[in-house]
Amino acid sequence: MDIATLIGQFGGFFWMIIAFVVALSVIVAIHEYGHYIVGRWTGIHADVFSLGFGPILYSRLDKRGTKWQIAALPFGGYVKFAGDANAASGVDGEAMAEVADDPVARRATMHGAPLWARALTVAAGPVFNFALSIAIFFSVLVYTGQPSDPLTVSALQGLPGQETELREGDRILGIEGQEYEGFDEAVRWALTTKPPRPDILNYDIERDGEKLTVTGPFLAPARIGNIMPQSAASDAGLQRGDVITHINGDPITAFLDMKEIVEASEGADLGLTVWRDGSVEQLILTPKRVDEPLPSGGFDTQWRIGIMNGLAFEPATESVPLGTALTSSVRQVGRIIEGSISGLGHMITGAISTCNLSGPIGIAQTSGAMASQGAQSFIWFIAVLSTAVGLLNLFPIPALDGGHLVFYAYEAVTKRPPSDGALRILMGIGLAMVLTLMVFALGNDLFCP
Repeated sequence: MDIATLIGQFGGFFWMIIAFVVALSVIVAIHEYGHYIVGRWTGIHADVFSLGFGPILYSRLDKRGTKWQIAALPFGGYVKFAGDANAASGVDGEAMAEVADDPVARRATMHGAPLWARALTVAAGPVFNFALSIAIFFSVLVYTGQPSDPLTVSALQGLPGQETELREGDRILGIEGQEYEGFDEAVRWALTTKPPRPDILNYDIERDGEKLTVTGPFLAPARIGNIMPQSAASDAGLQRGDVITHINGDPITAFLDMKEIVEASEGADLGLTVWRDGSVEQLILTPKRVDEPLPSGGFDTQWRIGIMNGLAFEPATESVPLGTALTSSVRQVGRIIEGSISGLGHMITGAISTCNLSGPIGIAQTSGAMASQGAQSFIWFIAVLSTAVGLLNLFPIPALDGGHLVFYAYEAVTKRPPSDGALRILMGIGLAMVLTLMVFALGNDLFCP
């Protein structure tokens, strides 16, 4: 290995770690701030707000008596409320004994506050994670807009050996005599239909108020729009904007052609001829088996290479109504939650591979890959990961927020909290479960293909 390659790999590793730490820090900070601020609103005093664990790098004491600190290990965080013995909110018996005769001081502790205040404080962490995801999805939708109706050319993409009479600003009224109602219908047709002709197609357009018929490329060529992290395409060195012209020597004219060949490959190596900014590259790609969620529920296992289609031109956009953007953002969070729960259930039953569960290494690799694709992709990934973290914390496992909420539900029903001894045992079991899950996920990162 030469020094240039080594430096490149080190740089990539460093970039991956930075992206991972940034993503995790943002998510953890929002989660813990949810606990802190709702606790403050409900009258529970926070002794410590920590971003990270281990040796303290920086700290300050605010006017309310809360110590804000940054610790050396950026793999989580915690809020230690008054009366807590540790970051897992165990009961500090001595501290609670000291305030036993002081109703005001006892009310300001986590374990002396009313049940409703404790429940809201604990639930706030995951809720703030979901709120962060919704805010990000909403902001991205508002910023990027939605494809205009009718479909309009914003910018033409470079394609090998194809000339086009399309121009920026052309409004697409139909393709090969077929009219399409908007962007979605046109793209759906292009992704499910072979080109009527291999070279150029006839586009019915409106240009400067005049209706014309001009020639242009197929709407969905074998052009790469985005690359999924840890995918076959990523492993092979494919890049955004690449156009696949041949697979195993056979010419490719449409994204559908490539999809059919990959699905029929049974995982065999595929020789790709790739057009990249005017030059031609030869690559070898090996499809991977992927468990994909179905719209009707469940999963389907297919051979995939991990790319999203790119169009022959960039469509113009228009603003998204704020109500529509908010509704879409909430639905996106709901889809992530639904897909995560469904995937976990199918892994437990053996319907899909447990390799779908990623650990810290897989998440770090994904962080770096998404960051390398641009700020928008990275921010979108933070939103997805924030939803996952919020959902994980709601699992009814002692030591997690969901476990504490179960304890509070028990207290609400029985009118008394679980005994300190039972809590210690249950918290120990919960920590063991969490550590086991982390080790299992780490094993997936190391040993799954």
